[in-house]
Amino acid sequence: MILFHLFGGRIMRFSDLERAIPGISQKMLIQQLRQMEGDGIVRRIVHHQVPPKVEYALTDWGQDLCPALDALLTWAANRPAPDDAADTADPGAPAKMAET
Repeated sequence: MILFHLFGGRIMRFSDLERAIPGISQKMLIQQLRQMEGDGIVRRIVHHQVPPKVEYALTDWGQDLCPALDALLTWAANRPAPDDAADTADPGAPAKMAET
């Protein structure tokens, strides 16, 4: 979710990210941002002012994830409707052998 909000060169403050992602706790958001910062996906920008201002943006490497996540969104959008799912075979079921 964080990545989707930062795509396209967007820069967002922590509080804006917190508001944009319903149900996320401050602790979880901080942990995820720190992890992505450590992985080189997100850049943390600190403005030394009063009150303190911290912004987040994707690094170039993080921005390179955009095509992969777009493909994932397309895949999810093409998911069959719940009634169509009953028409498809259970992927965990053993395959039936063709009669000869």
